[in-house]
Amino acid sequence: MVKRKKKRGQRWIQDANLVTGSFSRKAAKREQTPAEFQRVVLANPSNYDTKTVKQANLRKTFVTMA
Repeated sequence: MVKRKKKRGQRWIQDANLVTGSFSRKAAKREQTPAEFQRVVLANPSNYDTKTVKQANLRKTFVTMA
């Protein structure tokens, strides 16, 4: 039996495991705004863990949607 990948539709965000404010807390810990921290993380992704890089990319996506 062949497993099929789920199609990512318009409802992908409902399946995401989001913790509200975690990226903002990381930014505040470094005395930066979330926007500044996003810029720093995306400029140097090798300096941060993959979860933080994904959070920065997600923030970037949400900002462009607003």
